[in-house]
Amino acid sequence: MAVEPSLDFLDDDNAELVINASRGRETEYGTSSLNQPPAQDTNDWIKCRTVVGFMGFLGLALVYAMRVNLSVVIVAMVNSTVPEDNNNTACPVAPEYHRSILTVPKKGEFNWDERTQGMILGSFFYGYVLTQVPGGRLAEQYGAKRVFGWGIFFTALFTILSPPAARIGTGAFVFVRILEGLGEGVAFPSMCAMLARWIPPLERNTFAAAVYSGSNFGTIVSMPLSGYLADVEFMGGWPLAFYVFGGLGVVWSIVWWWIIYDSPATHPKISSEERNYIITCLGPENAQSKDDGDFPWVEIFRCVPFWAIMVTQCGMAWAFYTQLTEMPTYMDQILHFNLEANATLTSLPYLTSWISSLCFSRFADWLIAKRHLSPLASMKVFNSLASIVPSIGFIGAALAGCDRMLVMTIISLSGAFVGAQYAGNQMNHIALSPRFAGTMYGMTNGVANLCGFLAPYTIGSIINNHETVGRWQIVFFLAAAVNIATNIVYVIFGSAQEQPFNNPPRQHYNSDLDGQKEPLLGVPEVSYR
Repeated sequence: MAVEPSLDFLDDDNAELVINASRGRETEYGTSSLNQPPAQDTNDWIKCRTVVGFMGFLGLALVYAMRVNLSVVIVAMVNSTVPEDNNNTACPVAPEYHRSILTVPKKGEFNWDERTQGMILGSFFYGYVLTQVPGGRLAEQYGAKRVFGWGIFFTALFTILSPPAARIGTGAFVFVRILEGLGEGVAFPSMCAMLARWIPPLERNTFAAAVYSGSNFGTIVSMPLSGYLADVEFMGGWPLAFYVFGGLGVVWSIVWWWIIYDSPATHPKISSEERNYIITCLGPENAQSKDDGDFPWVEIFRCVPFWAIMVTQCGMAWAFYTQLTEMPTYMDQILHFNLEANATLTSLPYLTSWISSLCFSRFADWLIAKRHLSPLASMKVFNSLASIVPSIGFIGAALAGCDRMLVMTIISLSGAFVGAQYAGNQMNHIALSPRFAGTMYGMTNGVANLCGFLAPYTIGSIINNHETVGRWQIVFFLAAAVNIATNIVYVIFGSAQEQPFNNPPRQHYNSDLDGQKEPLLGVPEVSYR
């Protein structure tokens, strides 16, 4: 007579879910075949997967800090002339802003015109897009620890080399920025591959938000700190922004190599409870640190849910780059904020997004654990929040006209909902295919950045040197329309069901545990939908 496994350590909802799976029942939450009681997680205060998440957060914060610092310090690098008091827009220049606009900027070292500055700022993305897909695939084949660690190390190294390269010449500086982009391009896809092997399904949203929100944190820290460093006299000021963040990146790389491992199975100090718990939740095939199988290119390109992720990421990237690259110009040319207020207010949406991302993702995991929402419904709901509410914010900012405080309040509050994307499409790759999530993330993120890179060019053609409220309203309406339309595609065609190409017919091996190709017995296979 069969005996039901003891599930005292689970709440009623999760216990019922596991019992249904052990009996072979199919639910909207997935289907499993459990041959033994589920493993219990460790009670350790600091878990190994928490350390992985924290180091990933710091790593992504540093690469974003190294990415955006140039957009701030280039003002100090360039030998600028006194800006014209251009007040031919619908927004008058208020007296409290007038003096700041006419302030003579500090004389820089380089005589770069606007076209040259644009080329320098954009050169990073040429390298960044190229290594998205290779970064994900290399992480799957050779381990995410190596790819993520080396990627950030080389990003830091080329950041440190940026000041001497700039003084050598424009060509050398552009070349170093391209190399920096190549290094950073592997970061997000390889981290996705790392999370796929470390994080149980019911913790994915929380961990994704905690780790990927490092990009927002890095932006929040880098923008004001880079501006402060550029204004000091020591070592010329602006080079310090490159040396400080680059040096921190090198230190981080050393710590990463020392304490991080590719998977729970290869970690020498992880508790047996935590290792067994993670492998039980993921299944042995998905918990392996490396994948030496052929990549299912054809099957992935035929996967409609994969295209749905790519489409919605393109829309969000368009909105993101509209805000990242064009909002400071709008605040300067149309709203006439002084430089100090501009720098502070520009970072507010990233602050609200960082805080909210942790709340949204924690809430999403709770909804799934309590079975109030299925994983698929949760992804679509939170992805819609991350798309629709910021789009409404763009429309509100456009209609607010010259009300400076109202515009920035709308943008900052609506920007908080951008953080919901981490409970939306960001973990969808792992749900479709844990084995190939890194490469799939690189593919969608690479295309999304290409879409985002097109946004400033399109906006430039719309504005066309006519800085008026009317033309900027078109810019904001366009960003809102693109973001909402692409989300509709995701809602219709998105899926959280594991795809057949993730687990082709093959035996599961425990090669990470003991180096021998023996079947991993007694560990249940878990399907996450």
